[in-house]
Amino acid sequence: MLGRSVHRRAITGCAVLLSGLLIAIMLCSLTVNAEDDATKIGPDQDALAQTVAKGIKYLTDVGQEPDGSFSKFAGTGPTSLAVTGLLRNGAPPTSPAVKKGLEYLKASAQQDGGIYGQKAFTKNYETCAAVMCFEAANQQGEYNGLLKKAEQFLRGMQTVEDSSDFRFGGAGYGGESRPDLSNTAFLIDALKSTGAGADDEAIQQALAFVSRCQNLDSEHNTTPFAGKVNDGGFYYTPILEKPDEEKETANGGLRSYGTMSYSGLKSLIYAGLEKDDPRVKAVQEWISKNYSVESNPGMGNAGLYYYYATFAKAMDVAGQDFIVDDKGVKHDWRKELAEELAKRQKPDGSWINSNEKWLEGDANLVTAYALLSLSYCRVDNK
Repeated sequence: MLGRSVHRRAITGCAVLLSGLLIAIMLCSLTVNAEDDATKIGPDQDALAQTVAKGIKYLTDVGQEPDGSFSKFAGTGPTSLAVTGLLRNGAPPTSPAVKKGLEYLKASAQQDGGIYGQKAFTKNYETCAAVMCFEAANQQGEYNGLLKKAEQFLRGMQTVEDSSDFRFGGAGYGGESRPDLSNTAFLIDALKSTGAGADDEAIQQALAFVSRCQNLDSEHNTTPFAGKVNDGGFYYTPILEKPDEEKETANGGLRSYGTMSYSGLKSLIYAGLEKDDPRVKAVQEWISKNYSVESNPGMGNAGLYYYYATFAKAMDVAGQDFIVDDKGVKHDWRKELAEELAKRQKPDGSWINSNEKWLEGDANLVTAYALLSLSYCRVDNK
């Protein structure tokens, strides 16, 4: 009897020990999984791929014309953005849709080196978008000659005569149009894509104009608007041709808004400014206070998808995985942006803005913006 009792106690002890060991293993596993989840960034990559695939299918099956163009009534810009969106999401330059789009753009190259429609008013913007598209497709150097001519054309778009002129370093849509931050940021993007560094003369000249578009009272902005809002964000242009109630403040300042603030941040970084520069710190503070994936801060749903594309690229350029808002909440911007875009996608795979301002009633243009945005949401968590 004594032997049996000892044997029973031994078995019970082993069972308790084994049970404890299993619990410890399970707890360890849960801890490791929790740590893995904590280090992951970005959206579910399978869900992201499905969203992207639907968008690509819309553009290639519905949006593209037989001549390779997308919404050519608006010039070559939508084609360049759509083809770049396809390329950045894995379509090779030899795929039918990309190849046709590139041929259409190549046929739009003009004798002056620009790449734009025949009667284009937006020559700078169209050429910048085309340059970035051809750079994305230029795997074998087949577009080197075309790109070189386009680069020289773009360098001629800047106002560079008088550094005291508020127009200095800026670029507009083309011709005699006033310079603005949107077009200047596109110019910086395009030159950067062709290999221009932070010390490039054109980029440093552009920095002067970019700084004059920031609501920051400093030696870099001596315009009448610098200190009237002084929130660190960016506005469209300091060159006002007529009153704009949508963007002006009650005290005569210019309202900061999302698209321009992220354009400003990206441009400052491309021009070589470090994170401790007062201009960078100021716009980062503005971003913290105005973070949103539901609206274009300061503009509501106007230009929402252009905002998404600019926001995503700027955060990628800045190397930021998270944004901490002014309440201390940490946002995984890739995850939140991708999920917001997935919610807004139409059943046919397209996106469209209910606010048609700045051509965002056009599904091709808006879908191109969405695909460009999503291309910055891919991550490798392995």
